[in-house]
Amino acid sequence: MKRGFLGKLIERIQLVQPNEVGQYLEELAREKGFLETIFNSLLEGVIVTDAEGHIIYLNPMACEFFALQGPENIGRLLSTVVPGLQLDFISNKIDIISRDLEVFYPQQRFLNFYVAPLLSDESELQPRSLVGRVIILRDMTSAQRETKETIESERSSMATLLAAGIAHEIGNPLNSLTIHLQLLERRLEKLDKEQRYEFQKSLTIAQNEVIRLDQIISQFLHAIRPTPVDLKPENINEIILETVSFLEQEIKNRKVEVDLVLSEKIPQPWLDRNQFKQALYNIIRNSFQAMSNGGVLRVVTGFDETHICVSIGDTGGGIPTHEFDKIFQPYFTTKSDGNGLGLHVVQRIIRAHRGEIMLESSEGKGLIFTIRLPREDRRVRFLPAIGP
Repeated sequence: MKRGFLGKLIERIQLVQPNEVGQYLEELAREKGFLETIFNSLLEGVIVTDAEGHIIYLNPMACEFFALQGPENIGRLLSTVVPGLQLDFISNKIDIISRDLEVFYPQQRFLNFYVAPLLSDESELQPRSLVGRVIILRDMTSAQRETKETIESERSSMATLLAAGIAHEIGNPLNSLTIHLQLLERRLEKLDKEQRYEFQKSLTIAQNEVIRLDQIISQFLHAIRPTPVDLKPENINEIILETVSFLEQEIKNRKVEVDLVLSEKIPQPWLDRNQFKQALYNIIRNSFQAMSNGGVLRVVTGFDETHICVSIGDTGGGIPTHEFDKIFQPYFTTKSDGNGLGLHVVQRIIRAHRGEIMLESSEGKGLIFTIRLPREDRRVRFLPAIGP
């Protein structure tokens, strides 16, 4: 391995004249500054520790990943500065290790970290020994999110195909039942009035149930099949009021109080009115059904420079955090009579509007759904400046 300036200096240290010391120190400072400039400009985090795990150096990106102040942590144990980032799993000290890491603070990230040993120079008298480690951290959050969305999309497609097949198979016997009920109705006309009345009553119930099942299947297929959105500028507050009004009686029956906090000057997002109303219907219905003994359903609208937000919260039992990733999956439900498709449909509709939906919950303290939709009147925005 080629030696750098420092290595060459060490080799010649006995030959250095006193008047040359300043020149060499200046050269060392220049080389150190050059290397620091390179490391500080990297988009990957870099942490260097000694053999015992004390931090020797960390670059600005590593500080950003873990919300650290660089100078204050020099000399401290890495496992103390970043709890959970212990390197005890490295059994062989000269191994090069690559692992994935999930960070929860200051924001959720998925990092890949690569650990390489720093070894001393080998000599005739002493073998190479561990003098430290360098850890390189790469932000994989976007890649993880894309992978997750791909998996969800494939899962959704499979669920849609399966559901469509089941609906088709149910539809065939329903058509047959309809035909035979019509034949029975014709034969009833030949009976006397008294006999016909009793049979007609049962026949009418059967016909109505067949019609109801057919409508359920039609609505089910409409819900799971992706439909292109027809976007137009809409008053989102009006859509919320219409949805709440439609569900008013069911909300009253459950003794739920509605608290509407609607921003008067909210911009008009581009929406498919019917599909977005269906998404709101599913969320609001899910919220008041979570409050078995009454409670408060709170709907808040607002906006910032880039997005329009709708928050729908309840005072029900909430959900455990480990179920956050499951709640939008097809057929996942915590209700004994639920089908697990309502929130899956909501997620599909919001994504079709180029929006996102987020959850906030404390088990036993309710659940808040927040929908964020892009503002069409803000086509561009300046991103926060990086660096000085």
